[in-house]
Amino acid sequence: MRIDVVTLFPELVGAVAQHGVVGRAISSGIASLQLWQLRDFASDRHRTVDDAPYGGGPGMVLKAEPMLAAIAAARAASDQPVRVAYVTPQGRRFDHAAAQVLAKRPRLLVLCGRYEGVDERALELAVDEEWSCGDYVLSGGELPAMVMIDAIVRLLPGALGDAESAVQDSFVHGLLDHPHYTRPQTLGGQAVPPVLIGGDHERVRKWRLQQALARTWRRRPDLLDGLNLTDEQQRLLDEYRTQADADGRCPALDNQE
Repeated sequence: MRIDVVTLFPELVGAVAQHGVVGRAISSGIASLQLWQLRDFASDRHRTVDDAPYGGGPGMVLKAEPMLAAIAAARAASDQPVRVAYVTPQGRRFDHAAAQVLAKRPRLLVLCGRYEGVDERALELAVDEEWSCGDYVLSGGELPAMVMIDAIVRLLPGALGDAESAVQDSFVHGLLDHPHYTRPQTLGGQAVPPVLIGGDHERVRKWRLQQALARTWRRRPDLLDGLNLTDEQQRLLDEYRTQADADGRCPALDNQE
């Protein structure tokens, strides 16, 4: 997959390609990242890319001309089809389902805004879709772009050392992830749940599924509203709720078998 990013701070976005899963995927050729410095497409000797907004008001607005020129250059750099994505709080929420869709594309071009935003005409003329990483405002689109890149690249075939890692992540099946444990077996008076060291893989599977359901119910019940639970999932969740009611609390079930 090829990812192009138009930004005023390419060195910031480039950091995502130097470490971890994304870095390894790029080194192995699974993905590539091309960065475009917006100032390179300014038409004056001062490399001006922003100006005061019409109608007055605080801050500056990124000009349409250099933005359109940068997008055109990025588009022309490869003959692969590409959709231009602008990261903005006004966009559609970027979530795991969105990452799955974007990961199936051969190419993505991400536009990072700054200041008060981008001249609306650039968006109308060149942007195909808008994405938001949350209902908050950041100084620019670079951090959301890096989040998107990381979430997308780790879904590409071969990006993870164990493909099962992506399958078992939170949100893959609409649920939060189950708890994880490693050595030592006892820490601070807390022991690893016996079911995880008993060697019964089916019991481990059911325990992890119930834990995922329980965590989702406790922490993000809104996620359950959009799911059609299987008979097994509903039974495990009902068992958890029954015990929570009996105990007058929400037990983690960590030590139950």
